[in-house]
Amino acid sequence: MLARVLLVLGLAGIGAGWYADEGLPSRAAVVPQVLAEPLQTAVQLPAFTVRAEGIDYRIEPAADYDISGIVVSRHDSDAWWDWFHAASNDHLNVVDICMVWGANARDGAYQKMSFSSGQFVCYWNTRDSNAAQSAYVRSFSNNHILTENPLTARQLRRLRIGDQVRLRGQLVTYRHNAGMAFSRSTSLTRDDTGDGACETVFVRDIEVLRRGSAWPRWLMACGVLVLLFGLWAWYSAPHRPRN
Repeated sequence: MLARVLLVLGLAGIGAGWYADEGLPSRAAVVPQVLAEPLQTAVQLPAFTVRAEGIDYRIEPAADYDISGIVVSRHDSDAWWDWFHAASNDHLNVVDICMVWGANARDGAYQKMSFSSGQFVCYWNTRDSNAAQSAYVRSFSNNHILTENPLTARQLRRLRIGDQVRLRGQLVTYRHNAGMAFSRSTSLTRDDTGDGACETVFVRDIEVLRRGSAWPRWLMACGVLVLLFGLWAWYSAPHRPRN
């Protein structure tokens, strides 16, 4: 009996924590930096080369870039189902981060929108016509985040939906010739949509302005522990033969 109760509680904790972990902060919890537009400054910097996973990448900077926003969706390039990055030898784009900022964050339109990420795109949807205004749609972006630094990559992969973050670096085009001629460019405006509208950011600095709520992750962790204890209790209980 005890084992069954523990198993049910453990599964319930994991499920509730997973569901709540997708929550976004309230409009009142949005930090002031997120209300600003991304800052972009054209630069004339020479191309440079970095190496990741044995591949040499040529980086061509186009602009300095400084963006603060709410993480509303994300995608890790090392996800088991991500075939594109592996097939194209793209080990530099470690994560895609979809962020809301500016007018969308100020007016709370993101709370009436849903977001999800694919291998190199951020999808959005809403049933609220007000939230679909062009001012709100242009105030979120999908960012291909590049780094060759393992420490920076770990920082990026720790970011979660609901975190408010600031990223600084350069908007770049990057390419390689390892087994194929691979190249990916960057958007230089916030007003474009569709293919090619994502910002490709070689990140130099990551600042977490405010973490999303931590209790769902604690709930999931506790649920896992309770589930494991329930499994142990189940298998260690004495066998009771049927009459």
